[in-house]
Amino acid sequence: MNDKTVVLNAARMNYDGKLDFSVLASEVKVYDVTEPDQILERIQGYDIIVTKEMPVSGDRIRQFPDTVKLICEAGTGYNNLDLDACREKGILVCNIPAYSTQRVAHTAIMLLLNLSSSMQKQLAMLAKGNRDNFTRCLQVDHVEVNGKTLGLVGAGNIGREVMRIARALDMNILVYTRTPRPDEDGVRYAGLEEVLKNSDYISLHCPLTPETRHLINRQTLSLMKSSAFLINTARGALIDEPALIEALRAGTIAGAALDVQETEPPVEDNPLYTMENVILTPHMGWKGLETRERLVSILADNIRAYAAGSPIHVVSGR
Repeated sequence: MNDKTVVLNAARMNYDGKLDFSVLASEVKVYDVTEPDQILERIQGYDIIVTKEMPVSGDRIRQFPDTVKLICEAGTGYNNLDLDACREKGILVCNIPAYSTQRVAHTAIMLLLNLSSSMQKQLAMLAKGNRDNFTRCLQVDHVEVNGKTLGLVGAGNIGREVMRIARALDMNILVYTRTPRPDEDGVRYAGLEEVLKNSDYISLHCPLTPETRHLINRQTLSLMKSSAFLINTARGALIDEPALIEALRAGTIAGAALDVQETEPPVEDNPLYTMENVILTPHMGWKGLETRERLVSILADNIRAYAAGSPIHVVSGR
């Protein structure tokens, strides 16, 4: 079979040792970590390469042996791969489009609810031994989300799941997408400026492309309400991080919840770690065990379909 597979950075997915990659193909070689200068040696003789958010440059892809016919990106985003170089080499690229839809959507809603109840501030007070929220009535903001406006940037699988949950919470929903769409029950589509200006919460659900990099920047942040919150469970580089830190310090917006950051992990002295109006989580949206097991299962489906001559989830063809 033409399915000899090498997994180059399995530890990114299998950090707890609970995943079984042997189900991927008839022959599978697994490396927990691969450095850039080890890639060419480790892919020799393999038909299929599996990576997870691992940057692979165009120059390196152009040196791949002719045996490599497919790269499976073990996730939804594939901005880590040079697709032009893959096309030049005749290498197919496929991804996993919907393995974490519900879990990432739930993470976005969890962050929204935590922001609405100042949970970060409450936990910080307890950590310092301050029990004023118990003894002097609630000392922090605590607001309802029903009746508030949630602005979504992007309406793919995850964005639409967030919409579904937000409707159940009786939120008003504004959505910006690249392709205009007709309004739906409880959902209104609008331009980016209108969404930013009129939303109490902004949640990002678009891919990272040259056009969307730093979509949220000093100028777009200035359009938001001073009482609004920003939530990002998509890609860190959608936000110009220094501009966000400046806006949070100045009170341009009320706060942010970031499951993704521009550099992961953030550097040790990143102010986001300690800002009172920020919730920072470690790209946890896709890391639940069930989610990762689903990821491996769909990876196996991709590889089987390719070996059978009918590739699926293709994002870049030959």
